[in-house]
Amino acid sequence: MEDSNDGARLRTQKGSSATSMTATTNVVDLLDAVSHDVPPPKVSVIIPAMNEARNLPHVAAHMPACVDEIVFVDGNSQDDTAEVARQLWPEGIHLRQTRKGKGNALACGFAAATGDIIVMIDADGSTDPGEIPHFVGALISGSDFAKGSRFIQGGGSTDITKIRRLGNWGLNALVNLLFATKYTDLCYGYNAFWARCLEVIELPNVDAKDHQWGDGFEIETLINVRVAASGMQIAEVCSYESDRIHGVSNLNAVSDGVRILRTIGREYSRARQLRRQARAGLGGATVANIHQGVHGDVEELVVPGLTLWSRRRATSQASRQGQAWRRLARGRERRLAAPPSTMTGS
Repeated sequence: MEDSNDGARLRTQKGSSATSMTATTNVVDLLDAVSHDVPPPKVSVIIPAMNEARNLPHVAAHMPACVDEIVFVDGNSQDDTAEVARQLWPEGIHLRQTRKGKGNALACGFAAATGDIIVMIDADGSTDPGEIPHFVGALISGSDFAKGSRFIQGGGSTDITKIRRLGNWGLNALVNLLFATKYTDLCYGYNAFWARCLEVIELPNVDAKDHQWGDGFEIETLINVRVAASGMQIAEVCSYESDRIHGVSNLNAVSDGVRILRTIGREYSRARQLRRQARAGLGGATVANIHQGVHGDVEELVVPGLTLWSRRRATSQASRQGQAWRRLARGRERRLAAPPSTMTGS
């Protein structure tokens, strides 16, 4: 179910469940969603950038007051991007990514962030920092992962091309089919999540020297699929994507689309392998002690102590037990409501 209001428009779903959980959330500002008796969570914003010096002032000018920490990751820029970033955010954390690719830059930023909530945002001016309170509000309202979407009411884009829109639709449909999700915008990189989700996402080690799978633009798909497979509660938040202000995007619709498709296949194989491990008696395995699988160094994709398969089975058993209890209760209510029988003797 979707609900429209003057603030954020949210569409919530429960992980990989085929049934969407509905919620109405009226979040206009961070303070609308958090109790005044509880200190608000610390919000860290990760900004990966390469040759974005002219765009950074626009991003900084629209950064909302609820942001506590900026983690800026420079991708070995050839212009003065790093210097401009230090001038704009002198109190921020400034890094240089360890390898190439947006995925590696984000992984470096995640590792350095100290906030309770982590927000991913682009440095080219296409994503609006002013929407961050809506994402944070969705998390405080109960979601684990807030997924930006350009394709729910209130969202939109002037940047996406027809080819990219078509490719996004096809990849989105495939993920929804394979993982029983209800995503509307798989490839959009504007997301926010609680820092604890990093244990489930578990991106490649930033200290590795060689290129790792997940270092490129496939990073958004990898994160979205792993979060969905984990069973976390996901809220889609409407977002409007504007045109890049200056420069040219590094995204290649064809080659990066192929990498995203391969990512979907690899993650689906991984999920199947984990289910087979669960059926073989590894149901108690957790993130820390699963280290072998389809592609090596495979992490558990669900909450510690419960595998996807065993959790679904437990949910199914609980549902059957609940139905049985309800039948017994209805029968008892009918017996109590029935008039007492009378016996006549001859």
